[in-house]
Parts: sequence; structure tokens; C-alpha cells
Amino acid sequence: MLIQTPTTKKQDRIYKLETNIDDCSGEALGYTMERLFEAGARDVFYHSIYMKKNRPAYQLNVICDETNVEKLEQIIFEETTTIGIRKIKMERSILNRSIQEVKLEYGTVKVKQCELPNGSRYYPEYESVAELSRKYQIPYQQMYQKVLIDCKEMLERNPSR
Repeated sequence: MLIQTPTTKKQDRIYKLETNIDDCSGEALGYTMERLFEAGARDVFYHSIYMKKNRPAYQLNVICDETNVEKLEQIIFEETTTIGIRKIKMERSILNRSIQEVKLEYGTVKVKQCELPNGSRYYPEYESVAELSRKYQIPYQQMYQKVLIDCKEMLERNPSR
């Protein structure tokens, strides 16, 4: 007999590509970030660091699937001044989630619903909220809070949405 308990998360493996870059402009890194996302990166970020001899630089981090590692490394070599990339295989835990479309008084909003052991959590998608903010000229934070409250109430009343 095999007994399985329902789980709110799953496991998978991802890669983190990491490199320290000096002699590269912020504009070049911005362009690199765009190319990396277009090529399938799950996440891209960079931050300021200081390297040997106290040289200011950036550390670029790219999160990706194994299938995209080679392609993304090529973009990093082409678009930046780096001469080496660290590659780290990582395990991660991911909450089960789904995207719901919810019709509210202002319009339809996409909401990410994540399952936790003690219930659901809701995250309105940025683009949906930003679009409504622009359309109704309501500050983003105010619209986000309204959408969050309205979506949570609606989804909890009608979980089949």
C-alpha cells in the first residue's frame, strides 16, 4: 500500500550563472538583461560590487533551465566584458500555483494563486494592475490593494474560477 499526502510544493533543478563584470556600462547590462530574458532566462539581476584593488563592478546573476545554459552563456560572453562564468546547479522548492482571470468592477485581472499548507495566497500580476492604474488614473499602490482585496474575496467565495 502506498499512501501519499497532498503536497503544496514540488521540487526541480535550475542553474545559476554568475559572473563579476568590470569595464561594462549600465546600458550594456540593461541590453544584456533584455536579451537574456528573450532567450529564456527565468530571472536576471545584477548588483554593484567591489573587486580586487577596490575596482567598482557588477555581479550578474542569471537563473535558467539546464536546456538554456549554453545559449545564455553565449549571450553573456557576447554582450559583456566578462571572461568567465560560474555555473551552479541548484535544487529548489516551488509552490503549486495557477493563474486565474478575475472580472472586477475595473476590468479583468490576472492573479497568481499559490497554495500553502494553511491556505492560498494571491498575487495580482503587475501588468494587469498597471494597465488598470493607467486606464483609471489611480496610483499603482492604491489599485494593487483594491485588486488584491477584491480578488481574494471573489476567489475564496468561488474557488472554481
